[in-house]
Amino acid sequence: MEEKRMEDILKKAEVLIEALPYIQRFNRKIIVVKYGGSAMLDEGLKKSVIQDVTLLKLVGFKPIIVHGGGKEISTWVGKVGMEPQFVNGLRVTDEPTMEIAEMVLNKVNKSLVQMVQELGVLSVGISGKDGGLLSVKKKLSEGKDIGYVGEIEGVNPKILYDLLEKDFLPIVCPIGLDKDYQTYNINADDAACAIAKAVNAEKLAFLTDIEGVYKDPQDPKTLISELSVSAAKDLIGDGYIGGGMLPKLNNCIEAIEEGVSRVHILDGRIAHCLLLEIFTNQGIGTAIIGDQETRFYHDEK
Repeated sequence: MEEKRMEDILKKAEVLIEALPYIQRFNRKIIVVKYGGSAMLDEGLKKSVIQDVTLLKLVGFKPIIVHGGGKEISTWVGKVGMEPQFVNGLRVTDEPTMEIAEMVLNKVNKSLVQMVQELGVLSVGISGKDGGLLSVKKKLSEGKDIGYVGEIEGVNPKILYDLLEKDFLPIVCPIGLDKDYQTYNINADDAACAIAKAVNAEKLAFLTDIEGVYKDPQDPKTLISELSVSAAKDLIGDGYIGGGMLPKLNNCIEAIEEGVSRVHILDGRIAHCLLLEIFTNQGIGTAIIGDQETRFYHDEK
């Protein structure tokens, strides 16, 4: 066998051995993956994300996907001659927009189920309506009524536990019901965070359109590989975090404080980012951990 080919084979073996302690640690543990952003629009990236989650399932993890679909909703709103409207980053969701949003999210949901099942893993797509999974109330944006946008009040994870116990991979779209059984659209980050807390997930991973958390968003060299909750609060308090990262980081802090062991913010534009972060010593995104949590990575990031 030629030398180069042997080197390639040995490198593959090293990668598998490097992954072993992570597989052992997270075997039979629940991992929630919030799937959104560019990774949902690019067919190649979409395939790599689904391959990653399917592999996690096949090596013994218990993944749950929570997905968004905001860009596709905006596309369909435009197709019917309506103009997407946003207030403080939240979509104004009147009755016609809510109807479109639910239609689009269910379409996305079933396409993801199909992709998972093409890889030989059984999957079930549900919304927050099913089994009373997500209960909501109307969410206001700085006191303004923005329509059928829901703020999560409660999570009933029974349907997720039942699906996981029967060896299905659950895929959840962020639609919920209020006490009067009115349908509401929910921010997918909020839904993923609430579900991760409710099922005591070992990990919560956000796929985003940035590399992770920066101390200075203008300087890529300031990417933070591992961030404690107290350090994250300091960054927010000192004004380093703004824009769309602020609510995301607050979600991460809340998840850690309510029992999720680790939260990862990953660049979904990188193929197989989930595997690189979870199964390698170096990782590629930002891992947020509790103040008492010890490092698990064997090498310094």
